[in-house]
Amino acid sequence: MSYLSNYLIPSACEVDVTGALGMYILQIASEKPSAIVDWNNNYKNDKDKCVFFHCSNFPISFFEENKIVSSEIIKSSVGEENAYGSIIGKIKAGHFTFLRLSTDDIKGEIKAYTGEGEITEEKVKTFGGYGVAEIKNLQKLLKFICENGFEHHTCINFSNVSNIIYEALKKYKKWDIYKND
Repeated sequence: MSYLSNYLIPSACEVDVTGALGMYILQIASEKPSAIVDWNNNYKNDKDKCVFFHCSNFPISFFEENKIVSSEIIKSSVGEENAYGSIIGKIKAGHFTFLRLSTDDIKGEIKAYTGEGEITEEKVKTFGGYGVAEIKNLQKLLKFICENGFEHHTCINFSNVSNIIYEALKKYKKWDIYKND
């Protein structure tokens, strides 16, 4: 999956249709690979920082250093001999755009949110693929995500394309999209 995503073929653990489409939209807008991450714990006492994490398989270009191992999560259920191939490590520091698409099943519509942030140099002790993300107004964004029924995943991409995505989805697709400012 890491190599596929690195060559702009969206692939990720736990990806759903709207997640894959979000990865693809980011890739089309930036011509760079995308990944799926979990919105995870807050980072220390900083209200604008959180930990991005996933069992991994991020595009190899996302890492500052990486290695291939047996997935900690997968091997607990299928055995180590069946879990080899996860690329793990710290996500490199840099500016990123995030995007999540979802469906509003009551209204029968697609909804989304987008914005930008920075992956910092800070390290956390964990497994999988991980990085500390700094996003302005993070608590307001997380409240929006929870109140509007979005999944715990978001797509990220090392780019600066949230304005392009917002305009394309709002103006041309007429989708309900929130932009974190």
